[in-house]
Amino acid sequence: MAASKKMTVGTITMMTAAAVISLRGLPMMAKEGLSMIFYILFSTVLFLIPASLVAAELGGAFSDRGGGVYTWVKEAFGSRWGFTAIWLQWIQNVVWYPTVLGFAAGALAYLFMDPKLADNGYFNGSVILVVYWLSTFLTLAGSTTASRITKYGFLLGTVLPGVFIIVLGLLWVDQGNPLQFLHSTAGAVGGHPHARLMPHITGLGSVAFLAGIILLFAGVEVHAVHAHMMANPAKQFPLSMFLAALIIFFLFTLGSLAVAAVLRPEEISLTAGLMQAFHSLLSKWNIAWLTPVVGLFVAYGAMGGVMSWLGGPSRGLLETAKNGELPPLLAKVNKKGIQVTILMIQGIIVSVLACLYFIMSNVSVAFFLLSAITITLYLVMYILMYTAAIRLRFTQPDLPRSYKVPGGTFGMIFLAGIGLLGVTFALVVGFFPPSNLPVGNPALYVGLVAAGMVVFVGLPLLINSLKKPGWKRDIPEAPQQ
Repeated sequence: MAASKKMTVGTITMMTAAAVISLRGLPMMAKEGLSMIFYILFSTVLFLIPASLVAAELGGAFSDRGGGVYTWVKEAFGSRWGFTAIWLQWIQNVVWYPTVLGFAAGALAYLFMDPKLADNGYFNGSVILVVYWLSTFLTLAGSTTASRITKYGFLLGTVLPGVFIIVLGLLWVDQGNPLQFLHSTAGAVGGHPHARLMPHITGLGSVAFLAGIILLFAGVEVHAVHAHMMANPAKQFPLSMFLAALIIFFLFTLGSLAVAAVLRPEEISLTAGLMQAFHSLLSKWNIAWLTPVVGLFVAYGAMGGVMSWLGGPSRGLLETAKNGELPPLLAKVNKKGIQVTILMIQGIIVSVLACLYFIMSNVSVAFFLLSAITITLYLVMYILMYTAAIRLRFTQPDLPRSYKVPGGTFGMIFLAGIGLLGVTFALVVGFFPPSNLPVGNPALYVGLVAAGMVVFVGLPLLINSLKKPGWKRDIPEAPQQ
């Protein structure tokens, strides 16, 4: 590979940070007060670092074949589980769309100068449906609109508002204003305010937000596959992951603390909490007129994220059709090579999930329920990835690996074992209703999360059991936009 095409430490660092960082998680972490630091450290050490390093080895080993997690797991456990892994990577993204668009709806409520809309399920559900289907039809048309929308989405819709909320939070502290995370009685002992660095654990429901927070760190494996494109992957890639982890840790921590500084945990909305904080901070300095502008930028960033992800994961699923994993109907593409059937099915699933906002009385509960379903599906995929990495060290020890997890086979077992420990614990926790949200019927909540996992994990296994030789086909490439 020519030197000009080598990826630098800075490039991989920023690509990883951009893939992980999202402002929609700041309210969720802010609800935990100072104990958010525990959750962020847990997610960084037991999830982000193991996932990125293990994915880097797998990505480098199979860089000539592509396919990502499908190829990795297929080489270790066969096509059935490889297809299941890529399916889970796709379907968790489908379940994710209503959550990120719910966050966009919360921001738009402040754009329309009516914060009460952020708690209105019909408003949230309607925004999700309209924006999602508009994005789908633009993707099907092969329009360049998506690239135009997402070009500056991360910069204007995530980085700029993220830095702005941190700066405002620092000014709030500098002027001696009260810090709500120090004075709130949420989680207090004996009814007295008590800031905690560790969660006050009275049951697994007390740490249920851990699953949702880990979701914020997911997706690092997408860019880990580029490790082989660095000049010295063995040294440069771990450095890139360390720098990305620092950026992610400080932006999430400082941003969440800024929200927690001005809002009591019990009043933070999971969908509109960021805008609640912006409104309070901007009102303090009599510039509340900026709130709608910030709301527009935040909503733009969230919607840009949807546009950027809409066609990608579904295209990855379509690629498995080349190996006969999908029936002809699901492998159908339009004249522009866009996966029309998969996008339509994806849209129907999103529409059904969006209806939760219409039928649930609390928007934050609907938001977290969808987040819980998303993370349980994604964590199963990570379990497959970790176990595949360990197995391949034994079944294909001589496979050329441009980057190898340090420490030989023991090093891989240790690192992947840490990752497995983290995701397994988070998976169990994900089934418990959070104690700091008015869930209502806990049995219904657990039933919905369990049903989502059973249905969406069972479907790829069912499709694989029905696989026929005639399904294998050539899939045309989508034209570059």
